[in-house]
Amino acid sequence: MEQITLMPRIGDMAPDFEAVTTTGKIQFSDYNRGSWVILFSHPADFTPVCTTEMSGFALEKEFFAQHNTKLMGLSIDSIHAHIAWVNAVYEKTGVLFEFPIVADIDMSVSKLYGMLQPGESETAAVRAVFIMDPEGKVRLIMYYPLNVGRNMEEIKRALLALQTSDQHKCAMPLNWTPGEKVIVPAPKTVEALQERKKSDLEMVDWYLAKRSLN
Repeated sequence: MEQITLMPRIGDMAPDFEAVTTTGKIQFSDYNRGSWVILFSHPADFTPVCTTEMSGFALEKEFFAQHNTKLMGLSIDSIHAHIAWVNAVYEKTGVLFEFPIVADIDMSVSKLYGMLQPGESETAAVRAVFIMDPEGKVRLIMYYPLNVGRNMEEIKRALLALQTSDQHKCAMPLNWTPGEKVIVPAPKTVEALQERKKSDLEMVDWYLAKRSLN
């Protein structure tokens, strides 16, 4: 009977692994230490949707660097296929995938992170996105099917929301973008409720209050 591996959940420590990548052998825990990491999988090299997605990540190199975030791609392809694909995209478009891409030919990392979903494919990873914080904890998970490309603006927005929430101890409302008001945690005592009523917060109700970070 095949052993079932549970995929990591939000709040779990990111499963560690060692892998061969396009930038050399990497221990994921070392790569993650001290910075945010976005680990994302794609179904296969030399495929059209994946090429647009990987190019999208590459073009946002400066954004992620400015926000202390490293990138790491993955697919169930050999290191030689990865290198050939990186070279082909660079020659055709001028876009270079400088971040490491894991050669997960034995599917070990894909299985570890629940990227293989048999109802979609047993041999190709779905389009998964895992965001890890500098302590190595999984903070956000997104899954897309094989035929739908990811939204880069949402990935960037979600990363900024996580980082802003950590920094200011707040929550983000629907469609929050940087510069907009954030939600203040609800009071947990009657005394705190009375203090809130005296505050200058924007209150929809006692449990739903917003403030500006400026």
